[in-house]
Amino acid sequence: MPTVVQDMLTTYPADLGGVDRQKLARCIEECVACAQACTACADACLSEEAVAELTKCVRTDMDCADVCGTTAAVLSRHTGYDANVTRAVLRACATVCKACADECEAHADRHEHCRVCAEACRRCEQACDDLLSSLG
Repeated sequence: MPTVVQDMLTTYPADLGGVDRQKLARCIEECVACAQACTACADACLSEEAVAELTKCVRTDMDCADVCGTTAAVLSRHTGYDANVTRAVLRACATVCKACADECEAHADRHEHCRVCAEACRRCEQACDDLLSSLG
């Protein structure tokens, strides 16, 4: 069953300039999922007893959520497409996802929400890298 992202890409009235629609849809979907996971992880960290030990995790989660949300928005706009902007946003997103996954993995043995978040970040990082490599 097609997702909303896939449906919206299918209904776009102009050519997407050779962008792989499947990789684009996956990347948008992973960015949205990662932004949600990071937002929820930051919130869960703030509810932990040892919150002072998680301040870097909270900050990284919040940065990642913001960048992923922005990346999903940029990738959802196609009119006046600029490949250089898209590449820069994808690189930034992959970078922050890697940093967030690394940070969350450091806490994953004690906090299940960090494990789940790290997995979402790794999937998003991979989706950004996949789309980036397909852009040439």
